[in-house]
Amino acid sequence: MIAELDFRRESARMLAALTRVLGLHNLALAEDVVQDVLVRALEAWKLSGPPRDAPAWLISAARNRAIDLIRRERTRLKFAPDLELQSEYALSPTVTAMFTESEIADDLLRMMFSVCAPDLPEAAQLALALKLLCGFGTREVAAALLSSEAAVEKQISRGKEALAQAGALYEVAGRAQLEKRLPAVQHVLYLLFSEGYHGSGEPVQEELCAEAMRLCSLLVAHPACATPRTTALLALMCFHAARLPGRAADGTLVLLEEQDRSRWDRGLIARGFDLLDASARGEELSEYHLEAAISSEHCAAPSVAETNWSKILELYDLLQELRPSPMVALNRAIAVGEARGPAAGLEALHLLDGEPKLAASPFLSAAEGRLHLRAGRPAQAAECFARAARLARNPAEERLFSSLQSQTRKK
Repeated sequence: MIAELDFRRESARMLAALTRVLGLHNLALAEDVVQDVLVRALEAWKLSGPPRDAPAWLISAARNRAIDLIRRERTRLKFAPDLELQSEYALSPTVTAMFTESEIADDLLRMMFSVCAPDLPEAAQLALALKLLCGFGTREVAAALLSSEAAVEKQISRGKEALAQAGALYEVAGRAQLEKRLPAVQHVLYLLFSEGYHGSGEPVQEELCAEAMRLCSLLVAHPACATPRTTALLALMCFHAARLPGRAADGTLVLLEEQDRSRWDRGLIARGFDLLDASARGEELSEYHLEAAISSEHCAAPSVAETNWSKILELYDLLQELRPSPMVALNRAIAVGEARGPAAGLEALHLLDGEPKLAASPFLSAAEGRLHLRAGRPAQAAECFARAARLARNPAEERLFSSLQSQTRKK
């Protein structure tokens, strides 16, 4: 059986390589080949299990399917320009060379930047990238973008049409054009990591976080993409990923104040601080710099009580000014409650009442419940936790909020 990480990652790798070979105008055909390879793998591995190097098996199968397709359809379909004049003798070696590890890494970069074309609306760029390169289902894309599944399906369809018309993968070269696409690529990786860290489907999906970090590392390793903003994004991922071992236990979410900080990955935290220092060498201050700085304060604190909440609130003030959003405002209100007391926190939360993008989220109610509890109002806190449980996005969240409700009622 293909593990979820293998499925998501290897699907993206195969799709990027196949699109380079078959041509961007044959994107739908490349997707069909990927699905066919995965189905064949599942069937072949039912009895004997997957081979020792399953990713290599998948890539080899995709390469062979591409060669067969080109041989069979080269008189009817146009493929990538590199293959147009290839003789039968040279076809197989040429395609094989295009499936090497270094070429696939470059193809992933090309694919990431191709789907983030400036002439596509930002929502379509993000939806398409999350679908094709991150392996998200439509529901996951909709949750990540705070949108409806119907809207996401339309965005993906229009995006695919636009890519087909473009005809060729974008070459990650000239800085002027690259700078227009890089912010969208960074945003895609941010959303991919976020889905793994506290996504809608499961409470923690470490494989998604690892994939986001891997793809972001590709950007940091590329001279044209290794901007301070990219480096800050990878720093943010390191700080968050370091805390993953303490976030869940046996499928149950663990609150920050109850986490065993000795389980946090100190190596990743150290790498995060190194990257954050490196990102400060430029003149740009991005949302990723600020979010990484906030997360670094949590990683540096011995406990919740010893956390520098005043500094965190200051950083959230800057973030809200630089890149305002309902979720930033919610997190800022929580920091207000920690730094200035529950009354001030509740006042900040009440400013978000009626915010449509938070209406279906359990986190506003949960934050309000925790502040009521700290203020000595357990009955009101229990009501808030009950509402959060009803809005929970997955069973783990529902269990957490229901448990908080039950504990609060006993007080």
